[in-house]
Amino acid sequence: MAVWCSGAVLPESNALTQHVITAVTALAVVPVVEIDDAAHAVPLARTLAEAGLPVVEVTFRTPEARDAVAAIAAELPDFLLGAGTLVLPDMVTSAVEAGARFGVSPGYSSACLAAAAKAGLPFVPGAVTPSEVGACLEAGAKHIKFFPAGAYGGIGTLKALDGPFGWTGARFMPTGGVRPENTAEYLGLPNVFAVGGTWIAPRADIAAGRWDAIAERARAIVALRPR
Repeated sequence: MAVWCSGAVLPESNALTQHVITAVTALAVVPVVEIDDAAHAVPLARTLAEAGLPVVEVTFRTPEARDAVAAIAAELPDFLLGAGTLVLPDMVTSAVEAGARFGVSPGYSSACLAAAAKAGLPFVPGAVTPSEVGACLEAGAKHIKFFPAGAYGGIGTLKALDGPFGWTGARFMPTGGVRPENTAEYLGLPNVFAVGGTWIAPRADIAAGRWDAIAERARAIVALRPR
């Protein structure tokens, strides 16, 4: 992953980018969540952290997403806090202002990359086709979201992409169609650095405050990930 600043692509040796990528890779699984009430954000983050998974991608799909990110940033400054579904430049700016430590997009957008450049935000663009992967690489991004993984061939497609792109250092974070039963297989691929897990903290469980159920799923996936 690269960090963009003032229109220039900074090298992957950038300390901030490397810190984020190293942390995400070590955790291996990123809970991807939708939060309808910002009051649930901190209890969710605390639940995940106590279960051994101190990372989250709060998707900007709900009106409360920005406030949820801000709440976590204020209360848990060491939490690895990501903002996802950033598909417009203003969303990138809003995520940065709220306190996100990294951003994720389901697709490739030069405008979003420019916004991340201006803000100095570690950013993971998305790609599912060879052309899109090539565009990400041209922009300096080697860490790429692969979404929706299941709909675009999942493990088979990632294996195929490793042929032409493996030598470049391109690595992927598949999300969508990743489940507890196939997480280990995804993480076993040489070009996968982490997976996004939507099943860990479902929207309904967050809304109902089912923290014990979320903690149980988080602990289970922590036990399964590679050591």
